[in-house]
Amino acid sequence: MSVTPSHLTRETTRVRSLFVAILVLVWVFGRATQAAAQRITPPSTPNAITPPAGNSAFLLGQAVGTQGYVCLPTSAGSSTASWTVNAARPEATLFVNVFNRYVEVVTHFLSPDTNPNQFASNPLPFGSPSWQSSFDSSKVWGKTLQSIPAGSDKSCPNSSAIACLLLQSIGTEAGPAGGSFLTKTTFIQRLNTQGGSAPNTGCSVLNDVGKQTLVPYTADYYFFRGEE
Repeated sequence: MSVTPSHLTRETTRVRSLFVAILVLVWVFGRATQAAAQRITPPSTPNAITPPAGNSAFLLGQAVGTQGYVCLPTSAGSSTASWTVNAARPEATLFVNVFNRYVEVVTHFLSPDTNPNQFASNPLPFGSPSWQSSFDSSKVWGKTLQSIPAGSDKSCPNSSAIACLLLQSIGTEAGPAGGSFLTKTTFIQRLNTQGGSAPNTGCSVLNDVGKQTLVPYTADYYFFRGEE
């Protein structure tokens, strides 16, 4: 079989992609398992959104996603309407920068908490914010504990963006093959938000009720676990 230049190019690209994937796996899991040597240092944050002492960051994911809104009446019997966060529509992909390449590490969405812990509410909501590892499919669910308005702190500097948050783990689950990358997560911070706020137009009167929109946003997500 003859080997053409295009065939060699495809093979080289495939080998390079495989090599990069291996390096990413080593780098990401190395940061999680060698926290003492490669600890991630989050920015200083107000007490309201700072995890309790005894927790340290093991992963920083830079998120690109959308915040969903639905147009609803401002109150019962009201003739006006306003945009309300659509709890069913958080969607984002989290990346890490490895060797100047952005690589997907976590996906963020809404799903039922199938393995709640002692911090989960009873009864459970129909769905909770979820983060799932792109490498081993392990998962963590969270609930918001506290928030600060965007533009109110150096860790949340961009006015008119969505709020910065501290979330607590309310359940974790290993991946189908036993992956456990996210299962020790205790808290999650959403910082440095940009965009994602409700539009200023399109939802003001009852005729607008029922409209939906997705607003792009970016943010930094810090994942914490208990120090051993």
